[in-house]
Amino acid sequence: MTDTNGVGIVGVNTIGIPVVDQDRALAFYRDVLGLEVRVDAPLPQIGGRWIMLAPTGAAVSVSLVLANESTPSGVETGIRFEARDAGRAYEALSERGAEVGELLRWPGVPAMFAAHDPDGNRFEVVESP
Repeated sequence: MTDTNGVGIVGVNTIGIPVVDQDRALAFYRDVLGLEVRVDAPLPQIGGRWIMLAPTGAAVSVSLVLANESTPSGVETGIRFEARDAGRAYEALSERGAEVGELLRWPGVPAMFAAHDPDGNRFEVVESP
C-alpha cells in the first residue's frame, strides 16, 4: 500500500467491538459466525486480551475489546459482513442461535439482515453484489 495522504495511514486493519465477556464473545464470533481467530494474546498492563477475528482471507478484522464506561457494549457497530448468499447465511445463523432480524430483499439492493451478538452489538450481513 502507498501512503498517498502524507499521514502514514495506508488501510483499515481492525474494527473494535465492545464486549463485556471476551470468552463469550469469542465463542460467538468464532463458532456462530465462523470467523477465524487471528490473534488472542493477553494484555497484562490493562487486563483482558487482544482478540482479532476475520473471515478467512479477509483484509479487515474485528477486535473484541473490553467494554467500559466510555465504550459501552450494545451498540450499532456499523459493520457490514459480506455473504455470498444472504438467505443461506440467515438460515445458518438462525439455526446456530444468533439473534437475527428480518431478511430484507428490495429491488436493486443486495439482500441483507441485521443480527446481534450476545452483548447486544448490532451488525448487518449483506449479500455480495
